Amino acid sequence: MSLSDMTVPRRRGRRREDSRLADHVDRLGEEHPPIPLGSVDYTMKKPGLLAERFGSVLSYMTRVELEVERNVLELNALLPDPPEVDRHFYLDVWMPQETRHGQILDKLQQLIGVDPHEPNLAEVSFRLRFLGALGRMPGVQDISRMLYYLTGLATERSAVLAYNKFHAGLVELGERAVAATVVAPIRRQEPGHFAYYQMAAQELWDQLSDWQKWLTRGLRKRTFEVVGAYNKRQVADFGDVMTQLKMSDGGEEELREYARQVGRAEHELLWAYRRGLRVPDYVFKSLKRAAELAAERKGEVWPAAQPAGS
Repeated sequence: MSLSDMTVPRRRGRRREDSRLADHVDRLGEEHPPIPLGSVDYTMKKPGLLAERFGSVLSYMTRVELEVERNVLELNALLPDPPEVDRHFYLDVWMPQETRHGQILDKLQQLIGVDPHEPNLAEVSFRLRFLGALGRMPGVQDISRMLYYLTGLATERSAVLAYNKFHAGLVELGERAVAATVVAPIRRQEPGHFAYYQMAAQELWDQLSDWQKWLTRGLRKRTFEVVGAYNKRQVADFGDVMTQLKMSDGGEEELREYARQVGRAEHELLWAYRRGLRVPDYVFKSLKRAAELAAERKGEVWPAAQPAGS
């Protein structure tokens, strides 16, 4: 029996602060089931051009979506005793939706001949296992939960921005079938995930003590990573994605705006007291490193020199 089967009889026992989250998760599951495979139209006019323009974007997105299987293992290690509503969200709603996203994107990359990035489906890092072990101590698991929500906020915001750019690029190429039946349905499901993390983060943040908030800020600064990147090669791959989606080719000013959008939610939550701070600096630094590594791999320097008089 899945957790969704236990939702109704257990609802009476939920804490009041969880009820709004639980209703949101139930609504997500009802209104946004996994995208039917039969609804996807892979008709393409120029698959070779699509691969040339967006091949690295597609392979990166596909890997990240498919790795939700490992992400759930990570959550099981990180949160030894999570709230029921969290478990219901990531097992019964988030994972089925994201897995289907990966399956749809994987078929698309096969059709256009893009070499896939091998997903990591089973390896859980020592750092997460260690944090999970510490989570059995009073007060520590709430910090881990807060970091989970913050990571979710940045990940979902990055996904929405990327899918918006990808959709626009496909329309520009004339690949309207793929834009309408692959990318549009996927990006339609991401904001609901963002809303969950936002509500959960705000509720938990208001409950944390001063020492927990202090430690959360410090850990977040030291552990922030660009979405889906766990090693130097993948960070450079993300830099390629930003380049193809035209998120970083405008130099530092454009990249700072992208960083502001990715980090806005956690800035408003964690750093609101820092007046004048438009974006957490660690977000911009991580994105800048990705752009630099991608350029370095091509034998270039980021940002590219601007023509004289530009």
